[in-house]
Amino acid sequence: MSGPGAPIRFCVCAGVVTVIYLCGKLCVNRFISRVEEVLNDWKLIGSNFGKPPEKGEYTSRTWDEKSRDINFADFRFSITHHYLKQECVESEGREDVEEDAFPLAMQDLLCMNNDFPPRAHCLVRWYGVREFVVISPGANCEAIISESKCNLLLSSVSIALANTGCQVPVFVQIQQKWRKMYSGECQGPGVRTNFEMVHLRKVPSQYNHLSGLLDVFKGKIGCPLSPLPPINIAIRFTYILQDWQQYTWPQQPPDFDGLLAGEVGGVEFGKLPFGPCEDPISELHLATTWPHLTEGIVVDNDVYSDLDPLQAPHWSVRVRKADNPQCLLGDFLMEFFKLCSQKESTEEILGRNSVEEEGKENSDITQALSKLTEPAAVPIPKLSVSNMVHSARKRIRRHRRLDQSPLSNDMLNSILLYLFPDAAVDRPDLTDAKSPQSSSGGKSERDTESDDYNLFNLLKSAPSHSLTFRLALCMCLVNFYHGGVRAVAHLWQEFVLEMRYRWENNCLVYGLAAGPPDLRCCLLHQKLQMLNCCIEHKRARDSGSGRDRKEAASENGILSPTSTGAGPTLSETPLGKPWDSWSDSEDEFFECLSDTEEIKDVPADRAKGGAKEVGRAKPEGRLQPHGKLTLLNTDEPLYVPVTQEPAPMTEDVLEEQSEVLAKLGTSAEGAHLRARMQSACLLSDMESFKAANPGCSLEDFVRWYSPRDYVEEEVTDDTGQTVVLSDLSARMKIPGNMWVEAWETAKATPARRQKRLFDDTKEAERVLHYLAVQKPADLVRHLLPCVLHAAMLKVKEEEASEDIHSVRKALQQVISQASKLLRHPSPDCRKLEDIINQIMALEAIVARARSLKAKFGVVKGDKGEDSEDLEKFVSSLLEEPEVAVTGAGRGPAGTIIHKLFGSAQRAALLAPLEEEAGRAGGPENRKPMGGGGVPDFPPPAGREILLRTCVPRPAPYSRALPQRLYCVLMREDFRLAGAFSSDTSFF
Repeated sequence: MSGPGAPIRFCVCAGVVTVIYLCGKLCVNRFISRVEEVLNDWKLIGSNFGKPPEKGEYTSRTWDEKSRDINFADFRFSITHHYLKQECVESEGREDVEEDAFPLAMQDLLCMNNDFPPRAHCLVRWYGVREFVVISPGANCEAIISESKCNLLLSSVSIALANTGCQVPVFVQIQQKWRKMYSGECQGPGVRTNFEMVHLRKVPSQYNHLSGLLDVFKGKIGCPLSPLPPINIAIRFTYILQDWQQYTWPQQPPDFDGLLAGEVGGVEFGKLPFGPCEDPISELHLATTWPHLTEGIVVDNDVYSDLDPLQAPHWSVRVRKADNPQCLLGDFLMEFFKLCSQKESTEEILGRNSVEEEGKENSDITQALSKLTEPAAVPIPKLSVSNMVHSARKRIRRHRRLDQSPLSNDMLNSILLYLFPDAAVDRPDLTDAKSPQSSSGGKSERDTESDDYNLFNLLKSAPSHSLTFRLALCMCLVNFYHGGVRAVAHLWQEFVLEMRYRWENNCLVYGLAAGPPDLRCCLLHQKLQMLNCCIEHKRARDSGSGRDRKEAASENGILSPTSTGAGPTLSETPLGKPWDSWSDSEDEFFECLSDTEEIKDVPADRAKGGAKEVGRAKPEGRLQPHGKLTLLNTDEPLYVPVTQEPAPMTEDVLEEQSEVLAKLGTSAEGAHLRARMQSACLLSDMESFKAANPGCSLEDFVRWYSPRDYVEEEVTDDTGQTVVLSDLSARMKIPGNMWVEAWETAKATPARRQKRLFDDTKEAERVLHYLAVQKPADLVRHLLPCVLHAAMLKVKEEEASEDIHSVRKALQQVISQASKLLRHPSPDCRKLEDIINQIMALEAIVARARSLKAKFGVVKGDKGEDSEDLEKFVSSLLEEPEVAVTGAGRGPAGTIIHKLFGSAQRAALLAPLEEEAGRAGGPENRKPMGGGGVPDFPPPAGREILLRTCVPRPAPYSRALPQRLYCVLMREDFRLAGAFSSDTSFF
């Protein structure tokens, strides 16, 4: 187009016949045929009708679109149908529609219910149509710039519309895509509307006001009537506020000095940061609208203007959000997640200095044998957890230089004290604390069933007061503030060392629930629980007398018929190894006195009694009588034996054993081996039962262990008396039954003299080795569910103080997605990153709510009519694209907005004069808004003017048809979008 001083010239369609023969007739016909085919497939042929759209319908209703690709010779186009979804098909009134009624698009040109929609396609805003078709160049095709090509396309579209009778307007995108230039046409019975457009960089001075634009509109429609029919005018001015002055965002920065100085307690370590590092609201856009004006009511020319924003009858506000605001919680999560891509091990990250120095210390091997054989004094220092923790630190720190440690001693001690509060010297009550009460944080079992507490069950993380949860928060903290992956590796090395010393010194790990590993939690939490189980078993073994062990077993839970009736559990029995040969293993450990020691305890007179006295069966390991049951072969009461607890397992061990059992196949031999592997617990219980009930039979054992497999039936004998017959169930009589084989193999051995089903030493070493070989990337994958869990709790906590419905709803969706994702043993990293991005988006929404409440003075708990209106107004700004201001400039929200703009204007006086002049350039300064030297509002960033009328065109005797001109005037953008209708029957 031409420069600002040139006259306005619209793109006008040339003669159809002349243009068609400028190109190959075959290509044009194919293109026209293809357009007609698409219009037929979309059922856009024939007349369309409908009711006028309701007010705000273009924003509240849903827009849809469908596209296809078509070719014009070698040039690819995309044809797209945009339309407003209808709630139901309107069938009423079809018969009443006049044959020569205007097309629906022409009726929309005059509708005033949806002027200036805040969220719609640009053509909807410019022309007000609810349905249209756009033909635009393909994704990798060049733009249609030449005028001849534009005319050729428009001519082809005109022919397609005439052939099909389609009354939906069709637009063709021309010029560069960023200019959003469209030309189009709409045809009806005897009428046609041409959609034309002008786009310039600068606003021509003669068209920089309403008066000049009215002249353009009147000249274009060329109405021969006098006087001219009234022109309806709608005007909207948009003002932008960027300088908030004293109304700043309320986010308080974290206490970096406290963190760096090591003055961090449990509260600080246990809380994730939250909030943005910058104001998440970058701009506030105020739109002042005059919806219904006529030419004689308002004056706006190059000298004077009546358009004062304070006098506008309608105000609406929208906020522009900062693009990807930097938020503390999001940064924490993303930086921690990035460690998943690290491939180095802990030794590679921290260096091998400790190993090398230890090798130098032990380089003298001449005294190796003497050191092995000479007696070493075993000092017994004051036994306390704090001394043990201190000893655990000294061993590794002496091999590492202070300047090489990512974490300082003070910081490391603060973190370890937060992780292990039982190590504090001044807290002796926690030095022997058991895990269950410390893990629940003082909550009862009923309290822990709440949704917040059981979130770890959904995310497969860990309870929010557990050691694993606190470790995840600390790892996140040191990664962000204290050296990244090196600090994480350093802390993990210290943590593993602490676990080993707690195992070696029989100190329970603080912050873990008692009992077997909880398979609902993450694998790392299960491993730590397994280590605690090993420590508990080791303490029970080392506690002293057999009675103490019996009491400990009674307190920890004994296998009962109901608990063991489900069948034997998995064990780690070596395949093919006989039961009676296990005592020869080097790994064999008994939980009681040896045979020789027991013989020493036998009185001398009994020892001389011979084999008869020694061989007599003596009951051992009895717990309590089992009701009134007696042994079948004797009248002795049936006693419940003291049994071993089944070996606890983590999910990875269970999976390994499941794979081993599955590989045995379905053959008879495989099934036998599988049953043999699973019968270790069954054999142990049988031996305990035999020791507690001398002279018992398999039937006696089944009556206690699996009552359903002992069938009792009342029958009538030959004499007519009712007798009770009892026998084993059918499955117990199957040849080769594992229960029969195990019963024959089992010896009368009490539980205290059996081989341990759970080898705590072996399992503890396995756990410690597993922890030691974990790379930082593996550790992050283990702890990421806990970190996400903590982040979701933080978002939920912050949202509760702001009461944002959209955040609550979105958070539930995030939890649902994360629950499905984290259940997988190896979740997809891209999906995990998407979960983090969603959490960051929720954090930004909460931050925006707080920023807006601070700017509009919304105080929680402040009751009053104005406070409620302001709170609803702020909530609507977060949910809706544009919010109307009740009372315009005289309402509570409007008054605050006016003050915000006024403060920004007064602060702008401090800017340099040339900057002020550049900011205030243009005809908007024709009239000061405040009546004094400083206007209350800056020059409008954008002015939109909409002109509409209905006049006969092109001849005085033509039908009166809708005419429309949309004008937008900005600092570096000037656009006129006109829709001019003409009568094709009476011209």
